[in-house]
Amino acid sequence: MSRPPLPPFTLETAIQKVRLAEDAWNTRDPARVALAYTEDSRWRNRTEFLQGRIAIEAFLKRKWLRELDYRLIKEIWGCRENRIAVRFAYEWHDDSGNWFRSYGNENWEFDGFGLMRLRIASINDAPIKEDERKYFWPLGRRPDEHPSLSEFGF
Repeated sequence: MSRPPLPPFTLETAIQKVRLAEDAWNTRDPARVALAYTEDSRWRNRTEFLQGRIAIEAFLKRKWLRELDYRLIKEIWGCRENRIAVRFAYEWHDDSGNWFRSYGNENWEFDGFGLMRLRIASINDAPIKEDERKYFWPLGRRPDEHPSLSEFGF
């Protein structure tokens, strides 16, 4: 299975890869998202260490049961050969209606087929008031005209 764009990445193809990842995560479909990773992909996500597509899918199921109305924006930070660095922010609320904006950085490494074999994520959650939210597009893909992280100053 191949997931273009493939490494080695140019800035243009890395930006495409980041947007494709953002779009997939905004579906909140764990099975679909997990297909972007190798069968034995390794993750560090906050304090969790995962290995394998099955573990990734289970993690994402748990995540999106807890993080409701999840909306994500990713932005490239840099790229080289088969690696991409990304920064992101997403908004969500818990089942009590408390809103958060989660900020983070990810380092990605891909195999020759464009599947991610390593993901290292550092994430911090900041409580926000509902009227401080910035992401209001309908659930799903972020519209192309929606402001980016840089435009928000995040």
